[in-house]
Amino acid sequence: MSRPALEVAQIFRRHGLEYRKNHRLSRPQRQAMRDIEQCRTARLGGHLDVCSQGCGYLAISYNSCRNRHCPKCQSLKQARWLAARRERLLPTRYFHLVVTLPHDLQPLARGHPELVYNLLFEAASRALLQLARDYERLQAQIGFTAVLHTWDQDLNWHPHLHLVVTGGGLSLDGDRWIAARNSYLIPVKALSKIIRGKFLEALKKAWQEGKLQGWGPPAQFHGFLRKLRRKKWVVYAKESFGGSHQAFHYLSRYTHRVAISNQRLVSLAAGKVTFQARDNHRPGHKRLVTLTAPEFIRRFLWHVLPPRFVKIRHYGLMAPRNAKTKLEKARALLSLQTPGPMSEPQNREHDT
Repeated sequence: MSRPALEVAQIFRRHGLEYRKNHRLSRPQRQAMRDIEQCRTARLGGHLDVCSQGCGYLAISYNSCRNRHCPKCQSLKQARWLAARRERLLPTRYFHLVVTLPHDLQPLARGHPELVYNLLFEAASRALLQLARDYERLQAQIGFTAVLHTWDQDLNWHPHLHLVVTGGGLSLDGDRWIAARNSYLIPVKALSKIIRGKFLEALKKAWQEGKLQGWGPPAQFHGFLRKLRRKKWVVYAKESFGGSHQAFHYLSRYTHRVAISNQRLVSLAAGKVTFQARDNHRPGHKRLVTLTAPEFIRRFLWHVLPPRFVKIRHYGLMAPRNAKTKLEKARALLSLQTPGPMSEPQNREHDT
């Protein structure tokens, strides 16, 4: 891949100092800016590559910052993650699910990101495991990997989870593999309601324990909960085609992606940043988005995660504690089955 004409680091170097003077940043945000500005520069040091054959070739390679929000430091991590996950793949169909946090919760997520993100993971995972276990057309122990994203194509605040889920699971007694029927895994409307219920229950508990400081009087919070109970939580589900390897290759596009890649940047001129975004009204086409440099930096920094926050999590059969037990039992049972034909797609793939 050719080197991009513009990088996030260049935008930070040109406008970051002024932005930091005029805006209050969290420690992780300052660290991310500093690391991205210094990535692969002499400020981080480097090493000299010399030809061993004596041809005289010399090349300086500067060190990477290794910050997980840096657009230049994710490709190798992505490749290593994908290689590790392939060792735990099951020879079965997979489904792609997306669970989106309602817009009304976004201000709360900005003020208490770690709490809200953890509640989203917890509610979605518990609801999915419960419904797969109780749904009469499945009644199985499934496995899945969930990845948090917080942005949309315009860098707006848009927290959501991407999940890759096994197309079936172990029977509740663990003696057989139960495959999902056709291209249908679980009813998404029911899943949406269960996620909403579990999230709001946990949110209420967090408020009672004093974890939502500055929210206001009890009447205000309970009114907020009533409003959220009437909201429809958006849940998307579709079978992922191309087999298990393709399913996790698709998910790897999300695991180590940052808010915007350098390849999407077009220009930095007159204090404005222009970048490409997908055109949802014209599939396969791109559109241009132009923001002032301060607004671009502000939106980018929205998506800096809390320190040590785990954005990739594994559940059910894929959970680390089940890697040597239930997962291997499922693999053994699947190896005895003859794979059937892939079903036809019913919906377009969703990508945010």
